Amino acid sequence: MNLQPLRERLSFDQAQMTVEAKETANGGKDLYMKGIFIQGDKVNHNQRVYPGSEIARAVESIKSRLEQGYSVLGEADHPDDLQVNIDRVSHMVTEMWVDGADGYGKLKIIPTPMGNIIRTLLESGVKLGVSSRGSGNVGANGRVSDFEIVTVDVVAQPSAPDAYPTPIYERVMLDRRRAALMDVALAATYDRSAQKHLATEVTRFIQNLKKV
Repeated sequence: MNLQPLRERLSFDQAQMTVEAKETANGGKDLYMKGIFIQGDKVNHNQRVYPGSEIARAVESIKSRLEQGYSVLGEADHPDDLQVNIDRVSHMVTEMWVDGADGYGKLKIIPTPMGNIIRTLLESGVKLGVSSRGSGNVGANGRVSDFEIVTVDVVAQPSAPDAYPTPIYERVMLDRRRAALMDVALAATYDRSAQKHLATEVTRFIQNLKKV
């Protein structure tokens, strides 16, 4: 049986997400998101059930990759396939562990253009969720087997169950202010003073979203 792509989204509240800031040696700060990455032993909104044993095995695989020095990169909103696109990378998974039937984790926002946008959204109080991206088999009863996690992405907060907004990245690319927003996000990678200008552009971007 061919494995199929599996994506499971959790809102900020569903993931019990916390945002942490850690001071760096050069006077800056690293931003982290920590919470539930995938829930086990319960029927989710996709009518699938991930047995706790499947989640435990998938989490161990991620932990092994991290311990071996491999980077587990994630994107701002998830694409339709399992490929990680470098131009959309916003963060890296730094830890994963199991608590009960659920897979928990911690990710670090990194200073890429999309990472700078995610950082500014978080610092502005926007609640962002997470979406696990992986593969597996789904039985007739919705139970998942042979589950593997590829990565965990940062996603927009749904306004209601099964009512998700257009992905942040795609809205950025369609918005008329996309050039200014992406240019400032790139500048913020190298110029700390550009962060305040990025905050202004993100605010304008959010205001444009509300008009759609």
